[in-house]
Amino acid sequence: MALEWFLVALLIGLTAFFVAAEFSFVKLRPSRVDQMVIEGRRHALALQRVMGNLDGYLSACRLGMILTALGLGWLGALTVERTVTPLLVRLEGMEQSTAAVSTLVAFLLVAFLYIVLGELVPKTAAVQKTEKVAAWCALPVIAFYWLMFPALWLLRGTASLLAGLFGLRKEYGESEAHSEEEIRHILSESYESGKINKTELSYVSRIFTFDDLLAREIMVPRTDMVCLYLNKPLEENLQIIKREQYTRFPVARESKDHIVGFINTKQFFLKYDHNPDFKLAGLIMPPMTVPDVMPVKSLLKKMQAEQVHIALLLDEYGGTSGIITIEDILEEIVGEIRDEFDKDERKAIEMVEPGHYRVEGKVLLSELNELLGTELPNDDVDTIGGWIYSERPEVRTGDTWEHDELTITVTEMDKHRILKAELHKL
Repeated sequence: MALEWFLVALLIGLTAFFVAAEFSFVKLRPSRVDQMVIEGRRHALALQRVMGNLDGYLSACRLGMILTALGLGWLGALTVERTVTPLLVRLEGMEQSTAAVSTLVAFLLVAFLYIVLGELVPKTAAVQKTEKVAAWCALPVIAFYWLMFPALWLLRGTASLLAGLFGLRKEYGESEAHSEEEIRHILSESYESGKINKTELSYVSRIFTFDDLLAREIMVPRTDMVCLYLNKPLEENLQIIKREQYTRFPVARESKDHIVGFINTKQFFLKYDHNPDFKLAGLIMPPMTVPDVMPVKSLLKKMQAEQVHIALLLDEYGGTSGIITIEDILEEIVGEIRDEFDKDERKAIEMVEPGHYRVEGKVLLSELNELLGTELPNDDVDTIGGWIYSERPEVRTGDTWEHDELTITVTEMDKHRILKAELHKL
C-alpha cells in the first residue's frame, strides 16, 4: 500500500512539473531568454533551445500531462478505494453501499489532489516565478522530448493532418506578433503594476503617435516664421537675431514665399566680428524642401541622411507652408525640450482644473481628442485653432459656445488667427 501511495504522489508531482513547464515556457518572452544567455544565467542555453522549437516542447509537456493524468486516474482511484473500503466495512449499515461510497470518495479525493497540487499550485508558481521555473524545467523537458520523440512525431503528424482538413493551422504554440493596441494595453498593465515608470510609458506611447504624424502637424507655420531678409540692412537683421535668439534663421528675398535658404547664427556672428559690412547672401545654405504632407518619420530619415537640422515645407501649390527642425521632431518622442531661452514659455496645454484646459491654437486636434476623450473631426484641419476658425469664421475674442461635450472660449486672436482658447468638458 505504501508503494502505491508513493506512485500516486509521484504522478501528481510529474503532472505539476509538466503543467509548470508549459505555463512558464508560454509566458516567457524569447527576447528575455536571449538576455539571460548574455547574462550567463544557469540553464539559459537549454531554455533558448526550448524557445527555438517551442511548439515541439509544448507538445512534449502536453503528452506528459496526459500520461500522468491517465496514470493518476487509474492508480489513484484504485489506491484510494483500497484504503477507504476497509474503513467503510467497519461502519454499521454500510455493507450494501461500500463499493459505491468508496468509488465516490476515491474520485473526489483524486480530483481534489489533481486540481490543487497538479494544476493550480504549479500554474501559480509558473506565473509568479516564470524565469526560475522555466530554467529549472528546461533540461528535463528536453530529455523527455527526445525520449518520446517517435510518439510525438506520430501524434503531431496526425494532428497536423486533421487540422489541415478543417483549415486550421498546423502548428500551435508559436509566438504571435502583437498589434499596436495590444502593445499599448500591455504597456498600460506594466505601468500599473510598477514594471515600467511613467516616463518609459510616455516615450513608447509617443513612438506610436509619432509614426502617424505628418510634417505639417508639428511645423512652425508660415505665420510664425521669423525670417531675415536680403532686402533689409544687415543691422536690422542683426537686431532680429539678437531679439529672437534662434540657432538658425530662414532667409527670404522680399517675402516668406521666397525663402532662399537658412543661415547659422554662430557663423553670422563670426563673420560679423571680422567684417561688419559683409553680405548676408554669402552665408546662406540652400534649403532642403519637402512637401508639408510628408510623414515625420520619413522626414527624419531624410534630414539625417542629408545632415541638415532644418527643412522648408511647401504646400501643394509650391508656396511656403512652414519650417521644421530636428528639435521639433525629437520633441514628439521625448516631450518638450527647453533651454535657457525657453524658460518663460508657457505650455501649449495648461490644465486649470480637471476637465478645464487653456490651449494654444497650434495644439493638434488628435492630441486634444486623446486628452479629453472627444471626437473633434480632424479630416480637413490639424489644429484646434484651425478647427475653431473652420467652425466659426466670424469668431471674435471672448466668444463662448458649446459643441457636443465641450464649452469653447476664444481668449486671444491675431486678426483671423486663433492664438489661445479655453476648453471645458461638460
